[in-house]
Amino acid sequence: MAHGQDKTALITGGSRGIGAEIAKRLAADGFTVAVNYASNPGSADAVVKEIVAAGGKAFAVAADVSDAKAVATMFESIAEQASEVAVLVNNAGVMELAPIAKMDAGTFDRMVAINLKGTFNTLQEAARRMGDGGRIINTSSSVTKLRQPAYGPYAATKAAVETLTAILARELRGRNITVNAVAPGPTATELFFKGKSDELIANIKKMAPLERLGEPSDIASVVSFLAGPDGAWINGQTLFANGGAI
Repeated sequence: MAHGQDKTALITGGSRGIGAEIAKRLAADGFTVAVNYASNPGSADAVVKEIVAAGGKAFAVAADVSDAKAVATMFESIAEQASEVAVLVNNAGVMELAPIAKMDAGTFDRMVAINLKGTFNTLQEAARRMGDGGRIINTSSSVTKLRQPAYGPYAATKAAVETLTAILARELRGRNITVNAVAPGPTATELFFKGKSDELIANIKKMAPLERLGEPSDIASVVSFLAGPDGAWINGQTLFANGGAI
């Protein structure tokens, strides 16, 4: 399946976890993939090497998404190295947990800067530059519906992303560009397992009727669908990919 032929896909935070899996999947779909990273070139280069070894096209591109100028420069650089971004996947994000009463201001500001402003910055650039037929896929989270204690500020940034998604879809009327979000549930990444007991992980697995964690490939499949021809009629939506946990 090579529906991405001669098209470029940008995955922010594409150097590990779900982002890396999305990068590999879209490369397999035929896209030239720009793997964005903020501070770990080694991880991004490893993803690029894996894609190239499998016969795909990819290159790494550095930018802190919370910096609007850096994002504009990144889009320019991608256009020069390959072509204008035809698929944008906003995957970069940070998750810090604390009750609202105990969340420190610096941590709050960092989540807003990367999760919300970072997404806004790339959406703005894509809205200005993207050609007809483009696809924009943001990352939300099933915590916007689960509403667990300690997830307040994180969930708030993701709820804001869902709102931006719905409104940008309407603002791009007439350009044949779809804007959607994917909201994963608990997914088996290095970040997810960090600091969790076996008992807690077992309980989380039971949340979904399918009784397992999501795999990064489960989320990458949804992104592939939205980026490809079969997803053309989905627009302004948030797709919850959590095995039925909510």
